[in-house]
Amino acid sequence: MTRLLRSLLAVALVGLAMPGEARSVRDSAGRVVEIPDRVDRVFAAGPPASILVYALKPAALLGWPRALREYEKPYIAEPWRDLPETGRLTGRGGDANLERVIALGPDLIVDFGSVRDTYIDLANRVQDQTGIPYVLVNGRFSETAASLRLLGAALGVPDRGEALAADVEATFAQLEAALGAVPAEARPRVYLARGPDGLETGLKGSINTEIIELAGGRNVADAPGRYGLVRASPEQVIVADPDTIVTWDRTFYDRIWREPLWQGIAAVRRGRVYLSPTAPFGWIDRPPSINRMMGLKWLAGLFYPELWPGDLRAETRAFYRLWYHVDLGGSDLDRLLEWTKGRAP
Repeated sequence: MTRLLRSLLAVALVGLAMPGEARSVRDSAGRVVEIPDRVDRVFAAGPPASILVYALKPAALLGWPRALREYEKPYIAEPWRDLPETGRLTGRGGDANLERVIALGPDLIVDFGSVRDTYIDLANRVQDQTGIPYVLVNGRFSETAASLRLLGAALGVPDRGEALAADVEATFAQLEAALGAVPAEARPRVYLARGPDGLETGLKGSINTEIIELAGGRNVADAPGRYGLVRASPEQVIVADPDTIVTWDRTFYDRIWREPLWQGIAAVRRGRVYLSPTAPFGWIDRPPSINRMMGLKWLAGLFYPELWPGDLRAETRAFYRLWYHVDLGGSDLDRLLEWTKGRAP
């Protein structure tokens, strides 16, 4: 431990030692964590957590793990567009060092995503080394409402957590009522194409692709007993022959219509390749956080337009107003939805 880290840690521990200013919460991993009675400064351990904190209590967010790009800023409320870049503690490219975390003076560190042993060990280690309470929140889609209630209570905004959780539950119930009777064989066969060559994807049941199944699709990247992101071979995609492809990569979306590899695939022949909006966050994953709630409505409308006949523009404006604290103007909304409809075959 460096001299600076020891000094900062001493300051942090003095602040945490104040009597009568703590309460206990049980996080999604079952850990009992002592947190301050007031939580006004939150360090998000990764991008999924930053979105969750922003949705619930934007004034508490100390910064974005990756600073917002210019094209993303119109989709975030103005006071929080230029928050500093803090780096990340978890996931690919975790680069936030503990000296910087302590220097920012958070009341709480929040991670949103997997609650596997790897992340529990990290949370315990960081909490022990810094003295800053560290809460793990389950990022699985099925746990979204419970996670919103948990963190809303921890941040001191239980009413906001309840309002967003109720919106999630209403959407899930609406989906189940609309799509529950559709037999498996009648559901679209979907491939999530990630990256500029479209050959990275998520296996069925993975946090990156569970949105496909929840929206009523069948993920063609299915390897029983395995989860996570994988590289697919061209041959595997050809054999799977998805009838629908979803991507968030504009480079790939432009290439797929002219590259020979993809021309024989049913989705391309039928013009059923769709480009997901990514501002301020991806609708499918990137990262897999509460931003997926908007993507869920979009995919349901793509897969089953007759069963989910909602107005995408109206749904998008309502979602961004409720979740992202911003009222989209017509031009910003047009840019966001520009490529969501696919192409004519």
